[in-house]
Amino acid sequence: MTNSRPYWLGAAIAAIGAVWLWQGLSLPATARYAEVGPGMFPAVIGGVLIVLAGILTWQIHNGERFEPQEAEDADADAEVSRAGLIYSAAAAAVPLATMKWVGFPITAALSFLLVTRAFGSRRLLLDAAIGIVLGTACWYGFSALGVRLGAFFPFARLF
Repeated sequence: MTNSRPYWLGAAIAAIGAVWLWQGLSLPATARYAEVGPGMFPAVIGGVLIVLAGILTWQIHNGERFEPQEAEDADADAEVSRAGLIYSAAAAAVPLATMKWVGFPITAALSFLLVTRAFGSRRLLLDAAIGIVLGTACWYGFSALGVRLGAFFPFARLF
């Protein structure tokens, strides 16, 4: 008889929470001029993840079944879209490779384009245009709040 209860899921979430908590506690919890330091939020998130992992593990132990509900309109037997997974992973990796060289708006557009492609969109130009508009709006919004996201178009300095 096999045990089909996914205790590994609770353990994985607890491990992620432990990493957040460990790293959060390695940073100062308070700052000189502010009450909240850079380590507070990661530590709190790590603690909350550990508590949620405990609750999830308890639910698994009590026999809670995690199946798609009819309202979710999900097909549990559907195959994983490998192309969608690759596009999503690429969208997450694009900022690491492009932010410094092409700036926030173009990086945001590329990421947005890849995510929409992962969801099956075929309107590449429209998706790229929406990404540029959203990236530009975010860049200006963060700049207005005093958060620097780098140069708008760093490559413009080359010319």
